Amino acid sequence: MVQGGPIVQIGVILLSILGLWIGARFLVDAAVRLAQTFGLSDLIIGLTIVAMGTSMPELSVSVDAALKGLGDIAVANVLGSNVYNLAFILGVISLLTPIPVTESLVRRDGIALLTSTLVGGVVIFDLQITRLEGVLLTGLFVAYTVYLLRVGQSESTVTTDRPLGEGEVTSPVTERVTVRGRDLGFLVGGLALVLVSGDYMVVAASELARGVGISEWVIGGTIVAAGTSTPEFAVSLVAIQRGSLGVSVGNVVGSNIYNITGILGVAAVVRPLVVSGPALETVVWLAVISLLIVAALWTERVLSRLEGAVFTTSEIVRWILGILGVLG
Repeated sequence: MVQGGPIVQIGVILLSILGLWIGARFLVDAAVRLAQTFGLSDLIIGLTIVAMGTSMPELSVSVDAALKGLGDIAVANVLGSNVYNLAFILGVISLLTPIPVTESLVRRDGIALLTSTLVGGVVIFDLQITRLEGVLLTGLFVAYTVYLLRVGQSESTVTTDRPLGEGEVTSPVTERVTVRGRDLGFLVGGLALVLVSGDYMVVAASELARGVGISEWVIGGTIVAAGTSTPEFAVSLVAIQRGSLGVSVGNVVGSNIYNITGILGVAAVVRPLVVSGPALETVVWLAVISLLIVAALWTERVLSRLEGAVFTTSEIVRWILGILGVLG
């Protein structure tokens, strides 16, 4: 229970967003350093380790909401975050600089993105996600992640199968071992901060929705969704600035796949989810955005500034329609 009126609840939500962002950054930075010990590429790290790390706020919020019986917030948080990731985050990034992508990202991961969205839509179609469906979704996530890690290791073996110069192996391995204990500490601390912040956000958001007359679905699909997506936004911006395109784009695509399969799956396993009718509207919106993003990348292998402006505008329109009660 968060005592106080709407102003206090909004303040708690904003502080929770800050906690989620800081905690997720600790998680992501530590996870990337640990993952690099296995020689994974930027794209594979972005699609797996970074994507799962930046999605920890969504996992925390959705599982906590499921435990409290708030199915609308649990599912709206995932679907809203996915729309926000594709339309707003990729849109804003492409406004800053056109985003070229690799063929593997478009063909392999673009298809995986569309498939996971389709599976999510089928599961949500009857407005409930059973525990069995949750197990199936989680299984899909595990299978996809294992496949990516195997592909990443194979690519690493091919690119490093050459005689090594003197000192090329011993130096980096020594450095990685010395930071591993500290990184594990950051992982644990970041996870704790994310879990606590997620719990406060769920409580404050649900009370705010009831207090101001806005549905839990709209609150979950806009304010909570954008809040839990702040790590993806921050990581993608920083990665672009550092020239790591694979981490930037892979983080967004991987997070969306993980959100639908892993997070909805785990949340439904914890407690079966029941949602309201607007869920179907959001699923359709997400499917259209996902299809347009993949089509834009497939045809030109780049997301242009004009396309970025269109996607960013679409997300602003979705928020306005939601708050006005036209959508959701």
